Amino acid sequence: MARAVHAWLGETRITCQVCRGDVFRERGVKLNSTGMEFMKLAWADETASGLICWHCGYVHLFVNRHIELRRVKV
Repeated sequence: MARAVHAWLGETRITCQVCRGDVFRERGVKLNSTGMEFMKLAWADETASGLICWHCGYVHLFVNRHIELRRVKV
């Protein structure tokens, strides 16, 4: 099972844009481009952090590498 986390960007706590929840599960998301797919190099495309809201399931994507995740108990 995925671990529940709170997410921070500096001093700002991230909340869901839809339901304002503050508990997420994290998953890496590939940002594939057509050119890289065509050349069979999709593995080299950039990866984003996907924060999936624990309550409503809305997916937030972040390319910023400074997101801090803190484990929570649900």
